[in-house]
Amino acid sequence: MLPSVNIKCYTNREKSCALSVALCEREKPQFSSYIIYCIASGTCCHLRRTVFTRISFEQAGAEPVRGGLEDEDILQEGMRGCSDVFHLAAKGVGWGSYEDYYRVNVEGTEHVLTAARAATVPRLVYVSTEAVLAGAGPIVNADETLPRTSHPAGYYGLTKGLAEERVLAANSSKLTTVVVRPRFVWGNGMSALPQLVQMTRSGTFRWIDGGRYLTSTCHVANACEGMLLAAERGCGGETYFLTDGPPIEFRCFIAMLLQTQGLQPGEQSIPSWLARAVAWSGEWAWRILRLKGEPPLTRENVVLIGEEVTVNDARARCELGYIGKVSREEGLAGMSLIESSLSTLEQAQM
Repeated sequence: MLPSVNIKCYTNREKSCALSVALCEREKPQFSSYIIYCIASGTCCHLRRTVFTRISFEQAGAEPVRGGLEDEDILQEGMRGCSDVFHLAAKGVGWGSYEDYYRVNVEGTEHVLTAARAATVPRLVYVSTEAVLAGAGPIVNADETLPRTSHPAGYYGLTKGLAEERVLAANSSKLTTVVVRPRFVWGNGMSALPQLVQMTRSGTFRWIDGGRYLTSTCHVANACEGMLLAAERGCGGETYFLTDGPPIEFRCFIAMLLQTQGLQPGEQSIPSWLARAVAWSGEWAWRILRLKGEPPLTRENVVLIGEEVTVNDARARCELGYIGKVSREEGLAGMSLIESSLSTLEQAQM
């Protein structure tokens, strides 16, 4: 079975249109609510933390339609009458079998496309990832013309790339399909922050090569801005990168994220060759010995956070009118403490 999702229907009073969004339930509730709020209201401005941390799906403007990615009838029901579909649900970077990744990311996307056609939805925006390029060395100022790697670093990037193929091939006069690729989506509710906090507090956090390499980033509000613009102005069958603007040193950005939690990441670092060796041996042990849980590090993790990953969003800025309205400074200023999220994570690991 595919993981259950929420298919959400919205009414945007300003534009008199309906939107349908598929969201994986593993997403942080606050993060998902923010995406829903931005899409439903058409507002991509940064929310104040006192409002944002209390917002629910319903308050964000959503009407839940319970189901799963394998349930085409339920998907169709959630999409009926909608002007746009935003497909976000996915099995993300982490651990699992190829079959699991393929079933969720590829077959799930095929079900969404089938339902969208049956519901006669005119436009579909698929939220993909720069991970489709990862595996052939550092990604440096890549634009949409760079082909996907023939040797993906992991099943996430591989299956998201295969899903992209399905989405772009589905573009037609009846269903316009567009792909967006936000890099390193961050903000309140980001799933990686509680893990970073826990590792920092436990003294297990390590930089890879000191973290002295560049990365592109995309605040969740900017990702939503790009998604809305892609639905409104995107060219069918095209792909658009989304970022916060110029890249930033990875070490600097992670340090600033941790500083919002009152923490300093420290100086301990391991060389990239050792990180790759640890990832490879961990993956081998988990697969051969069928260990529970996830290995501490995967090769895909190393590629996505252990070397330069910078992308160029000039096409989105030119063709869509994308701006990236929330600066890193504004986004960081609005980050709230995550004590409750961390407590939940720690309890789950006991």
